[in-house]
Amino acid sequence: MFHVITGGSGSGKSAYAEACIVQLHKKHSLYYIATMMPFGKEMEAKIDRHRRMRAGKGFETVECFNDLHLTTEKFFDKAPDVLLECMSNLVANEWFDFVQKNESEECFTKESMEQVIEKIWQGVQLLQECCEHLVIVTNEVFSDGARDTVEMDCYKQILAEINRKMAAVADKVTEVVYGIPVKVKE
Repeated sequence: MFHVITGGSGSGKSAYAEACIVQLHKKHSLYYIATMMPFGKEMEAKIDRHRRMRAGKGFETVECFNDLHLTTEKFFDKAPDVLLECMSNLVANEWFDFVQKNESEECFTKESMEQVIEKIWQGVQLLQECCEHLVIVTNEVFSDGARDTVEMDCYKQILAEINRKMAAVADKVTEVVYGIPVKVKE
């Protein structure tokens, strides 16, 4: 079973996602793929909060800041139950790593974004194929009206495409709004 959970920042999607995967978990290993890089005190505090939230629930944490396909090949071979928290961090890590390696205006092209999308999507597909149950958390970052840099606009386009692809193949899609799960796809 593949379940995509989305929502805005602070919506309660992480707690809901943990409850979902723990409820589904029966016999296999239970993994938490952590994608947030610990940059600065704010991020470290958020990571610590998430660690406390999942404490005692049986998760084995695997840090994966990029190259999801390599992490999947390394850790997951016996139909585990997996929570990936969260896709928006993984996309940011992959995109900004790509931009740093290519340091030119040419990296802000449709073809460049498609390369990043394909890399991430291959990792998602591989993870989906090997898991008994997979829950992926992603963010709703598309509603604000602020003008973005070219880099940020590309990031949002990549995340939007990954979210659409996941929603298309997921068994369930849920948006968490103010702590209330709203079924989008059942």
